[in-house]
Amino acid sequence: MSEQQPVFTIEKIYVKDLSLEIPNAPHIFLDREVPEINMQLSTQGGCIEGDIYEVMLTITVTSRIKEKTVFLIEAHQAGIFRIRNVPGNDIDPVLGIVCPNILFPYLRETVSDTVVRAGFPPVILNPVNFEVIYHQKKQQTESKTEKAQQSPETESVH
Repeated sequence: MSEQQPVFTIEKIYVKDLSLEIPNAPHIFLDREVPEINMQLSTQGGCIEGDIYEVMLTITVTSRIKEKTVFLIEAHQAGIFRIRNVPGNDIDPVLGIVCPNILFPYLRETVSDTVVRAGFPPVILNPVNFEVIYHQKKQQTESKTEKAQQSPETESVH
């Protein structure tokens, strides 16, 4: 009997949560200064049941002119993936690299479309290297684990 082939399928891609705030409307539409855009991106993923996994990208995009917020968007782009016959130690890289790479174009479209529908010029998100982010996150986790193991435990003796 031959070894089972790995299976990776996209079951569903969806917007799990989307929020838009324009706290200074309508006056902010009259301001002609170029706003500063700040973005924060995070990923998370895990098993739902069996071989079904959910991965979610969360982005917060904040546009400001000086101290005034032009708009604030928070979007959670998610996907449900079936991953079967993949060794356990290979699941994390699939969830942290492969799945976010699939979801990111959808997140980019969600953000751009929301900004345009709000009455602003589109915000185009730059490409993201999820492999680098995954390895940095893994390295931080490993160094925290090492520090926790190295710190002496204090016990009180009575």
